[in-house]
Amino acid sequence: MSDTSQIVGTPALKEWAAIVHALLEGEQIVDLRKGGLREDGRHFGVPASNCWLYPTAEHQRPELLKAAYRHWTDLAVASPVGGAITIPGWAEIVEVATITEPEQLDAIEGKTIWSHDYAESRLKWKKRDPLWVLVMRVYRLHEPVVVAWRDEYGGCTSWVPLGDLPDDPRELPAEPALSDVAFEARLKGVRSALP
Repeated sequence: MSDTSQIVGTPALKEWAAIVHALLEGEQIVDLRKGGLREDGRHFGVPASNCWLYPTAEHQRPELLKAAYRHWTDLAVASPVGGAITIPGWAEIVEVATITEPEQLDAIEGKTIWSHDYAESRLKWKKRDPLWVLVMRVYRLHEPVVVAWRDEYGGCTSWVPLGDLPDDPRELPAEPALSDVAFEARLKGVRSALP
């Protein structure tokens, strides 16, 4: 979303349940985004420095993940379209970069569970728009929060202003997915790979 005026409080990042699972398990600290069909202004943007993690099964398919992670589509809990949404954690977006070239994508291939072909297809889609790399420090809530479904939460969009959540995720008890030392080591690796 480019226009942050529509977001009140902390937005939720709507992402495949398998990717949210990878973030919560500390398997990756990056998310690659191009934006959905319903993005504000039809372009992706980052409206806030913190976001809730909203796991969905929309567009998620096991064959779009690296072989070792394909079973995570069964492990990860996705909130069903039209049903209550379970929020298992939140993230602090610590850095943002954009990628426009295949070589740049190749440099971070080992930092995500997406298959190379799928990540490459995202880079090529909407060619004039860059592929965004969100570097995130992720926190697992001690108790997931359940939010009632509203029709405006549906559809192909990245950011959702969920109701019934605190404005600041730090108000809820949580623990980091990675220790400070482990996160800093991963962050150093990501920084060295980013343009």
